[in-house]
Amino acid sequence: MYRLPALEPVRPLRRIALLTSGGDAPGMNAAIRAVVRSARTEGVDVLGYSRGFTGLVNGDMRPLTSASVASILHRGGTQLKSDRCDAFREAPVRWQCAEQLREMEIDGLVVIGGDGSLTGARLLYEETGFPVIGIPATIDNDIQGSDETIGFDTAVNTALDAIDRIRDTANSHERLFLVEVMGRNSGFIAAQAGIAGGAELILVPERRIDLDQVCRSLRESRESGKASSSIILVAEGRKPGRTQRLAQALEERGHEPRLCILGHTQRGGNPTGRDRVLASCLGTMAVAYLANGQQGVMLGIQDRAVVAVPLAAIGERQQLDPSMLDLALTLQR
Repeated sequence: MYRLPALEPVRPLRRIALLTSGGDAPGMNAAIRAVVRSARTEGVDVLGYSRGFTGLVNGDMRPLTSASVASILHRGGTQLKSDRCDAFREAPVRWQCAEQLREMEIDGLVVIGGDGSLTGARLLYEETGFPVIGIPATIDNDIQGSDETIGFDTAVNTALDAIDRIRDTANSHERLFLVEVMGRNSGFIAAQAGIAGGAELILVPERRIDLDQVCRSLRESRESGKASSSIILVAEGRKPGRTQRLAQALEERGHEPRLCILGHTQRGGNPTGRDRVLASCLGTMAVAYLANGQQGVMLGIQDRAVVAVPLAAIGERQQLDPSMLDLALTLQR
């Protein structure tokens, strides 16, 4: 379980708002529910903006009550919908949004999303001074300042379930499968699902693909009798078609790979218990931090404790620990 800080309220909250932005992540609904119910317990009204910053720009919001968030804890996606808003990239638009929030007597905004969403939250706070709390929700787990992000555990387990099923077919027909998981800039899903699923090779954006090494590993596995079938887990990478190009290159070298792209199945589905608890803790603490007078921070997990990280301190994406890839190589031998 997570350790939650004891915070004393120092400012009265009358009304707060929240939104979900960017790519959806399993557990966003659990975070929405936690924000609403913890706020309503303290007599604080909650407004939910639809479709992320697009709803904020357009003033598209509705009141949220404890009843309106009933039976969403276990559901994937986001009840508030999500979007990527180009208009919010403009500073005058952010100023206009802050003025609208103040005119509606809203005391703070909770932004639930990934890297781009938290960047928008940071700019809104830095430029206008409007109180903002960020909650990291992305299946990529690449937000600097938090050991875990909402949705990551579910995405890994979704990928792992597919790997286990593909393994049955691979073993039955002694075949080579390339399984592509999400991760344009981050190999967290590939590394964790690959280790848990016993993949023979794990290829991530953080390391260049060495085709000679891939072929050598496949050959050694078959010659040693260690494996008559193989699964190579591939993070999609920055340029589309990475896994298809690898499959073609392997075919040119005499292999017969089968290709399986998991795609957006990793975003959907019911969140795991771990993601539900994580989202519930961060959503509840977002209200507590606002009442404590803290703002311009993202709530994250460090050493299993909820911590507040200044949004200004969140820079480049969190990098995959190379030791995880070394562990994967050790277990493949």
